[in-house]
Formats: sequence, structure tokens, C-alpha cells
Amino acid sequence: MSDEFLPPRVIATNAAAAFIDELRAKHGPVLFHQSGGCCDGSSPMCYPENEFLVGDQDIYLGEVHGAPFYISAPQFEYWKHTQLTIDVVSGQGGMFSLDNGSGQRFHVRSRLFTGAEYAALTEQSPERYA
Repeated sequence: MSDEFLPPRVIATNAAAAFIDELRAKHGPVLFHQSGGCCDGSSPMCYPENEFLVGDQDIYLGEVHGAPFYISAPQFEYWKHTQLTIDVVSGQGGMFSLDNGSGQRFHVRSRLFTGAEYAALTEQSPERYA
């Protein structure tokens, strides 16, 4: 499977893309991080791109509607066999996430990659996905 046919590891719904546009209009460029920590760890967190320091152990999964998306290495180990879909639902966003206070929050859904998709993805260089 060539790179052009590899499934993206992270995608966004139309609702998430529209919400990202709203946040970008208010805050400028944004990025996402999925940490898996306590409290807000199960929600993808959205930050101003220039105000979040990506760690050495964070893994770049791809872009969500033009915003870089990172995941912590331990979370990647749990979710490396899934495609993440970023969506928006009603509710309170993460304490430090830009969606906080908006009445909406980002939500992650997932689907298992097929055997062929996962095999192709694991052939990629460690710098790209691990």
C-alpha cells in the first residue's frame, strides 16, 4: 500500500472542522493533543499552536482540518491500531482546552484499522508514527 493510499490515523467530522474554524478565528493557529492523563485526558485538547510545547515523547498522528494532532506515547500504544475521528458534542470542554466554556467539546471516536491498513501503517518509519 503506497503512502497515498494509507488511511489517515486521525480525521475530523464536518462539525469538528467548523468548530476548529471558529476557534481558529478567535485564537489563531491551533493544535490538538491527546494525553490520556487524568481529568481531561480522555478528550482531545485544543490549544493555541504557539502556546503548547510538544514533548519529546509525543507522537505526531497527522492533521485535523489543518491543525497538527499529537498523542502521548503511552496513549499511542493503546490506540495505534485505530483511526481516531475527532467530533464535537454538547458539553464542557477540558479545563485548559480552547473549547472550554463554549457549550461544545471535542470528542474522540475510533475504529479499528483493517489488517491490511494496520500492516501498511506499521511499515512506515518510526519518526512518522512511533
